[in-house]
Amino acid sequence: MNYYQQKQFIARIDKDDKVLGKIEKWEAHKKGIPHRGFTAILEYKNDLVIQHRKHPAFDGVFDLSFSFHQIYINNVLQTDYEAIYSSLAREWNLTKKDLATDLKFLGKIYYKAKDQSSIYTEHEIDYIYIVETKVLPVPNFDFAYGFSLVKKSDLKSKISGLWSPMIAPWVKKIIEAKFIK
Repeated sequence: MNYYQQKQFIARIDKDDKVLGKIEKWEAHKKGIPHRGFTAILEYKNDLVIQHRKHPAFDGVFDLSFSFHQIYINNVLQTDYEAIYSSLAREWNLTKKDLATDLKFLGKIYYKAKDQSSIYTEHEIDYIYIVETKVLPVPNFDFAYGFSLVKKSDLKSKISGLWSPMIAPWVKKIIEAKFIK
């Protein structure tokens, strides 16, 4: 079965990020129901890894470096760390031993964005992390069309320039929040 077809439950939240219970992932996205997610930024040799996202929602956008949701496993919500390490393996073929630093929490953002190319809406509080990798990541092409390496100093100009229509809406919020310095 395709990973995106698996039934998964994510944390339904209120505007203050209080967990109200669980909701099926695609129901939340079809109805624009607030939920919790994360973005993990990979840094490799002072460059940021930009994922060319392959996904039913916001397909083809550029992400910093992957975004997903903490999911319920056996009725227990994953920690951010569990969700990120699982996603690192699934989307980038990376393990903890491939990382040069520990995950660093940068903060969180709130956003709501309708995908113009699908029926889905992202409406979430997104927890932002960064981690440095010792090896150049290898994308799993089930989840990415490819990737780019971008200098931190060039990221803002990429956002405002040619890349602008292709940048994920949450990445724009991450830049506005000045999490990348």
